[in-house]
Amino acid sequence: MTIASTTPPSMCQPQDVEFFARELEDFLPDRIFDAHCHLWNVPGAFLGLDAVGYDEYTALIRDVHGDRTAGALFIPFWKDLGDAGIASANTWTAQATGVNPNYRGIYFIRPTDDPEAVREDVRRLGLHGLKCYHTAANVNPTWEAQIPDYLPESFVKVAHEEGWVITLHMVRSRGCADPGNIKWIRHYCENYPNMTLILAHSARGFQPTHNLEGLPHLKGLDNLYVDSSANCDPIAHQSVIRILGHDKLMHGTDLPVSHMRGRSVPVADTFLWLYEQTPVWVEKHLTINPVLTGLEHLRSMKWACWSERLTDTQVEDIFWNNAARLFGVD
Repeated sequence: MTIASTTPPSMCQPQDVEFFARELEDFLPDRIFDAHCHLWNVPGAFLGLDAVGYDEYTALIRDVHGDRTAGALFIPFWKDLGDAGIASANTWTAQATGVNPNYRGIYFIRPTDDPEAVREDVRRLGLHGLKCYHTAANVNPTWEAQIPDYLPESFVKVAHEEGWVITLHMVRSRGCADPGNIKWIRHYCENYPNMTLILAHSARGFQPTHNLEGLPHLKGLDNLYVDSSANCDPIAHQSVIRILGHDKLMHGTDLPVSHMRGRSVPVADTFLWLYEQTPVWVEKHLTINPVLTGLEHLRSMKWACWSERLTDTQVEDIFWNNAARLFGVD
């Protein structure tokens, strides 16, 4: 299988161009490491594109970063949980990762996989860690799965022995405030110190109250990091910066979510997503043209950095240095 060399057109609309110039042009550092983005080789999966490899990613990401992207962590997207689909997704990711020495990739696992077979496959493909997801858990509903239901400890042990990262999108209704999530994150990090655990979506703090409650229980874990991917609430990022430290936070786009339109919104003790088709964009005399979610996300990062009074160097840490150090990028 070879990587397609097609170049998708820009998905920006006039409101995106104006938003970027007004809100982000003077904020974004010169180099950006995208610590959470997806590739796929699944017809009709996202954005009207059947395949997104290295070339397509490079073209698409300009819509939200301009020409600043200099590294990334590629994460497979899978159509189903069958052996062929998972193998294809992992191979596709590995091919894209090998194009550029500043790029890394991780390997999708199911809880029923053989950890030793996974170890050998990750080595063979030249990948750098693991990605798990709750939909592979054998519980119902999977949104209430405990972490070992989709990330068994046997995989964490292998990651520790190999020095890998694991990207974790935790679930359960209260995110990192959930006692079970706190228990397992601490257990894995404390007992497997050579493994690095990355909590996706600013610790899934789409409802930032959960971060304010839960993150203090996760302090002091040297091998715990957070990626900001697609979270549009500034307090979610602020809570990571203030409680865990700015050196624990890495920017991520969550492509293709970055190229949808709308944003996440905290409500009550949960959150919701407003999409382009959600009927909320007309208010009395005003019609709103929603911008790309990736731009809303970046503005939330800008507000968080401003509110926490970060220096330019600290902002550069979040957008490049923290990930570069973690992934050994020159």
